[in-house]
Amino acid sequence: MSRSIISTKRRQILKTLGAGGALSATGLLSIPAYAKNKPLRIGILAPRTGVAATIGECGIRAVEWGVARLNAQGGIGGRKVELVIQEETSPKETIDRYRKLILQDQVDTIHGVMSSGVSLALAPLAEQSKTVTMLWDGTTQDGVKEMVPYPKYLFKAAGNEVDAVMASLQAVKLYGGQIKNIAGVNVDYTYGRTTWTTFLAILKKFGIEPNIVSEQWVKIGTMDLTSNIAVLKAAKPDLIFSSMFFADLPIFMQQAHNAGLTENAKFVLPVGGVQQTALKKQFTPEGLILGHSTFYFDDKEGSQLQKEFVKWYVDKYKEHPHFEAERAYFCLAMYKAGVEKALSAKPNAWPSSSEVAQAIPGNKVESLGGIGYMRPDHIPNQTFYQGLSTHKNDYDFVTLGSVNKMSAEIIQKPAELEYWDWLDKADFKVEVGRPKGSFVQKKG
Repeated sequence: MSRSIISTKRRQILKTLGAGGALSATGLLSIPAYAKNKPLRIGILAPRTGVAATIGECGIRAVEWGVARLNAQGGIGGRKVELVIQEETSPKETIDRYRKLILQDQVDTIHGVMSSGVSLALAPLAEQSKTVTMLWDGTTQDGVKEMVPYPKYLFKAAGNEVDAVMASLQAVKLYGGQIKNIAGVNVDYTYGRTTWTTFLAILKKFGIEPNIVSEQWVKIGTMDLTSNIAVLKAAKPDLIFSSMFFADLPIFMQQAHNAGLTENAKFVLPVGGVQQTALKKQFTPEGLILGHSTFYFDDKEGSQLQKEFVKWYVDKYKEHPHFEAERAYFCLAMYKAGVEKALSAKPNAWPSSSEVAQAIPGNKVESLGGIGYMRPDHIPNQTFYQGLSTHKNDYDFVTLGSVNKMSAEIIQKPAELEYWDWLDKADFKVEVGRPKGSFVQKKG
């Protein structure tokens, strides 16, 4: 079959998929595999502009570093690796670029995606195209339920609420007996709403019934938060929970500081660590709960791999990497493990996408944040990092005074349970914090 006929066939298939049709029996798997001496092409979909640009860029840089290391060691299964990078924007535009990566760029696999909305829209196409697709992010609980319940080719990120579960448990442990008046300032989309609901559910689970003095929903990309700050100042909360983590978070913290809120309230930022270098000491207090998801750059107990990556990143970019780097590297490592496991079972032929997908779950790989693996339901178990912010460091931004680590095996719902039922029944071994005098935060 000529290459032009193959290309025409792929276009017909993807056109059908875009209209919601099903694959024929011949499908994409009928297309001959690339010869082993051809480069293995990995498509990347990640934001490089807008409020999420710094997050997407960090993930791309980590993949570029990982691919350079792999190629120096012979690539994946003896094939050198090439990256083909496309922008993640709206669901419609990203789906168009996903098709382009398959049809025109003829990639072997596609990694990336941060938005829950994009991942929900993209999931059916990933399954129908039989393309191994590994999400860096974008897996809220609605996504877990709706994004192809039993995927074959789609591999999801850890549930985004895992960070919120851990941060909520930390708040219960540290401040449980002191929590009286609380406020929520969260992004107005699925992630923001489920994390806030998670926080409230865990407080209730431990018998904590605070007074909600303010509940605010902020549009993604909002950079003027003065009205939100004014409401918070009038409400006088003891504790503020916020799931913001785009470029809006540092602005929120700076305006909160200017209004005096950081002097009189505790803060819980489940994934705030993604903006770590922008959380400057002059406006970010010590003692706030700061989540770093699956990677913390300054972990003194980190692996040699972590230390090598951080040094490379700082030397090259003059800034410090955050957890999206680990998400991206983990997907690369998982894909490599799947390909090579499939090859070992069928050494005389390059494995199909189906064979690679079946070989990925269960492999333990070393990633930047430690050892992780993909569960049979295509959701990973990894280590999560959080702690209390401190100014005692050599940087101009806050870091963690001590690093708390928890496995997703404890704070992520099992495959067979619905999230809210699991959260209600889960037996978390956490002792509620007792009152220790004033709830006032020490100034930095």
